[in-house]
Amino acid sequence: MRTETSTAVRHFRTALLVLLVLSSAVFANVKKIKKAKASDNPGQYISFSEPLSEAARERHALDRLTFGPRPGDFAAIHKMGLKKWLDLQLHPEKIAENPELAEHLEPLETLRLGIHDTYTHYPSPQMIRAVALGRGQLPEDPDLRAVVVRLAERYQARQQAKAGAPTPPASISVGIGSQTLLTQNAPVAVAKESAAKDANDDSDLEPKVKLSDILSAQQMDTLKNGKPEQKTALLESIPAAERMDFVYALHQPQRQQLMNLAPVTLRRQLMLAVNPQNVVAADLSEGKLQRAIYSERQLQELLVDFWFNHFNVYLNKGQERYSLPTYEREAIRPYVFGKFCDMLLATAKSPAMLFYLDNWQSVGVGSAENANPRKKNKRGLNENYGREIMELHTLGVDGGYTQQDVINMARCLTGWTIANEKKGGGFEYNDKMHDKGQKVVLGHVIAAGGGMNDGLEVLKIVAHHPSTAHFISLRLAQRFVADNPPPALVDRMAKTFLESDGDLRKVMETMVTSGEFWSKGAYQAKVKTPFEMVVSAVRATNAQVTSAFLLANTLQQLGEPLYRKLEPTGYSSANTEWVSSASLLARMNFALALANNRVPGIKINQDSWQAMVQDDPMRLAHFLLEQDPSAATRNAIEKALGDTELQKQLMANAKAGPPRLPSLIAGLTLGSPEFQKR
Repeated sequence: MRTETSTAVRHFRTALLVLLVLSSAVFANVKKIKKAKASDNPGQYISFSEPLSEAARERHALDRLTFGPRPGDFAAIHKMGLKKWLDLQLHPEKIAENPELAEHLEPLETLRLGIHDTYTHYPSPQMIRAVALGRGQLPEDPDLRAVVVRLAERYQARQQAKAGAPTPPASISVGIGSQTLLTQNAPVAVAKESAAKDANDDSDLEPKVKLSDILSAQQMDTLKNGKPEQKTALLESIPAAERMDFVYALHQPQRQQLMNLAPVTLRRQLMLAVNPQNVVAADLSEGKLQRAIYSERQLQELLVDFWFNHFNVYLNKGQERYSLPTYEREAIRPYVFGKFCDMLLATAKSPAMLFYLDNWQSVGVGSAENANPRKKNKRGLNENYGREIMELHTLGVDGGYTQQDVINMARCLTGWTIANEKKGGGFEYNDKMHDKGQKVVLGHVIAAGGGMNDGLEVLKIVAHHPSTAHFISLRLAQRFVADNPPPALVDRMAKTFLESDGDLRKVMETMVTSGEFWSKGAYQAKVKTPFEMVVSAVRATNAQVTSAFLLANTLQQLGEPLYRKLEPTGYSSANTEWVSSASLLARMNFALALANNRVPGIKINQDSWQAMVQDDPMRLAHFLLEQDPSAATRNAIEKALGDTELQKQLMANAKAGPPRLPSLIAGLTLGSPEFQKR
């Protein structure tokens, strides 16, 4: 099956390349790359006026405008031509998407659901408690209903044991495949025994499907004593009709142990049986990694990552995770090549942003709600969102605003809140919460007596402000050019921003057609973030990814857990944020584990590697880097090849198994300093 899929994908890429070459004359709209003048910038930026060779430009494009090249990408861009390739990446709608990506995204249901459905289908502990107490609604989907009932039963058993009550809880019954779960008349002694165990252990629930009813004796032994790859193969072989019964036949610790090895569909069912809300977070990370690895629209995916960090929202605040799939899908992704003002408004009206920065509960001091004499607990103005709009989202910290501007921005946005659950939990404007007084923001007077339009007007003011044009251009240049980009380039990007009404595609085009972008000053001047490093390593090895769950865990260890940046700044792209001896060692350990096929869910076909290293060990390093390794990397590889004790130490640190020549060379290459650059 994998061979057929790989063959189909190769045929797709070949057909795609032919199509793009044949139709490139129609698509070639991008401007000619301009030459940078040394006189355009201060003396310290002289290297940004020194042009790259044609070959270096192609490498720079793949390093900086994608998540890293795959085997064959250099040949493809060379055949197509850099100008045509750039135009396609700037117009992703012209690129046929990789069909393999659709297969990987299909099981991730939460990425397609609205906020309300995500919450009801993947309930929080609070919702499960409400169901157990008879105050919550069960999902309509029979499989999801079965999950919620099972979890509610477990909650009832624990609560009964804590109270030591002799009366059993009210019954909840529902069919699960061929099984029926019923808690009525469950013995108190059993419940007490359950409470003494792990809080998530549901071994007391009856009737229980036995593993021996699903698996053979040999399969049972494999599940207990087999190697990780054998366990993974076994899990993949379980028929879809039997998966739910298999999940419930396991005890909670068993489910947790198998989580890392299970294919995506079964892993989601394992999570559902333990803590359904974790499925939402796992789907988000899985989808982000799969898109970065497999998408043909690489620049678009880089920009989705950039803009999510720009308008950052923290997954673990309250019930925030339920709104994040909708936030990224509807407020970020559609606008990365659109107008900045539209994206700003979409994020401002998103329940995710309103909740994260507390605007949903911000109430004008003189509002109708606070004027009600019968209301005891009156709420006040919350400046959090107003401040971050100005400091982080638009003008920048040096954008020329005052504290009074922050206050008045917050006043304009009072009443921008979140509808209750019965209305779907989306954006809602509540006029009773709004401050109706006159406001002055950045010298603009917003007349008294307004409503929701106060917020719309002030967002337009900051979206079109010159300070915003400069700040957004600077942030983009810092991400794609250099940590300290040439000021003349930033000024030209800001000029494009203002002249095009904040057209982000045109701002990006100004950047990628500049001489400064294609200069020695920009070449390999950036260090990959952990997210970029992990994805680029998978792409460089052309690995097949059946599950990215362990990659997401790796990113947590490397310091960039996806969707979990607490501060509104989002993750930085600055080199200093990611360069330290500890982080580089952790990257090396990941690279060695990956190269040795020790990352569950990731499989590298190493057949060609053995042939490469027989004649010259450096051939494999050249293959992965698409260039000769540096002297330092060559020396590190040669030293390791000549020292068996060092080999054992490296493999032990990475938990990568016994040393094997091709995998050792590949791991050291992927962990090398030059591979960390982009």
